[in-house]
Amino acid sequence: MDNGAPQGHPSAGDPWSPAAAPVPRPAAAPGRAGDDVAPAPVPRRRVLSWALWDWGSAAFNAVITTFVFTVWLTSSAFVDPAVVAAADGAPDGSAAAQALDDAIALHSEWLGWGIGLAGVVIALLAPVAGSRSDDSGHRKRWLGVHTGVVVLVSAAMFLVRPAADALTANLLAGIALLAVGNVFFELAAVNYNATLTQVSTPRNVGRVSGFGWGMGYIGGIVLLALLFVGFIAPEVGWFGVTSADGLNIRAAVLTAAVWFGVFAVPVLVAVPEAPPSAARARDSFWQAYRRLFSDIAGLWRTARHTLRFLIASAVFRDGLAGVFTFGAVIASGTFGFSTDQVLIFAIAANLVAGLSTITSGWFDDRFGPKAVIVAALVGLLISGTAIFGLHAGGKTVFWVLGLMLSAFVGPAQTASRTMLARVIPPGRESEIFGLYATTGRAASFIAPVAFSAFIAFGGAQYWGIVGIMLVLALGLALLLPVRLARTS
Repeated sequence: MDNGAPQGHPSAGDPWSPAAAPVPRPAAAPGRAGDDVAPAPVPRRRVLSWALWDWGSAAFNAVITTFVFTVWLTSSAFVDPAVVAAADGAPDGSAAAQALDDAIALHSEWLGWGIGLAGVVIALLAPVAGSRSDDSGHRKRWLGVHTGVVVLVSAAMFLVRPAADALTANLLAGIALLAVGNVFFELAAVNYNATLTQVSTPRNVGRVSGFGWGMGYIGGIVLLALLFVGFIAPEVGWFGVTSADGLNIRAAVLTAAVWFGVFAVPVLVAVPEAPPSAARARDSFWQAYRRLFSDIAGLWRTARHTLRFLIASAVFRDGLAGVFTFGAVIASGTFGFSTDQVLIFAIAANLVAGLSTITSGWFDDRFGPKAVIVAALVGLLISGTAIFGLHAGGKTVFWVLGLMLSAFVGPAQTASRTMLARVIPPGRESEIFGLYATTGRAASFIAPVAFSAFIAFGGAQYWGIVGIMLVLALGLALLLPVRLARTS
């Protein structure tokens, strides 16, 4: 699961223009003639303050978009009570049970279209938002503004209720809030990722980035555990909250909003604002797009396989995001997980993903990042296809195969970043990683659209698995012919 962790350096100027300011090369080891002086270390307090945004962002990623709010929206809570009552106790395959399954599948389809539309908006806005905030020197300001909007939208989800007289209206309102939240979360992530260079040096950028990524996983585990104990599991939770009117879920979402708001403050206080870009005057909206296309054209001329990798990784990374975004929805709607069972699975999945991600570093160094990515994608395809084929096998099937999916997601994410980092020519790190982030966002609508399209095609929620698997398979097919050679 992507928890908003840094995807690499932001773009720094027009790399194809002779007048562009050069990107600093990593400082060489001290004690050798001609080496640059190593940059001063960044205070640990600043690094921790920066990483706390990742810790807090788990509230949106884990609670709202993956394991709680989206699962609730696509549950029987927003289905006509008469349909739910008729299906209660009805045998599988009966007309009453099928009517409930059809309603849940339709709501899952709507969810996918909503997130897919948000992905299109993100693809249009994110490439420009980052460069304009860099050029103006207002990176931190926009991080605060966009994060604030996410917090307010998340808090507004408390107002979404399964009212019997307005079920569809409330469901669509919830999906709309989720889509808006996704857009502003990604815009905030553009600015947050850009601050990585302000809290790290060339020598420790990987460790700092990994620390933020790990904080996101840990934050998700801690918050999900608190919500499970406080609101989801007990009949009467903290402050007298019960499941009536979905109050336990709404309270969990409101808590998530507060959690994100609180832990987003340290980065805004401790990390200084970046100065305006000296490489060029601030681009207009359309100039920023022209420069983006110029960057891509230049990369096609000088490093074609790198561009092909960027395209392949954009596709399979969106498939990875789809696994986490819709995995819990499928666990609930297809395999019958209750809300508290979804949360228990979520905690286990985050733990497995975190451990496998850390372990994969050894395989990355030993066998190379491409081998790790290919193995992870093949493992995901095998596990996902098995879930589709065994969807009638009950909860045990999803527990086993779902945790297998979780184990493969993290290694594919981290090895994708290291594969690119190993081959970037010195002095072009910011340029290439900027395109890495941009291409990833440009493809962020593919998995949601494929998920919804296959539900519409197959008429049942579990058909959405096929859509996600095809996205991963396409990413794998695009990756296999890529040959990247180390530059150092």
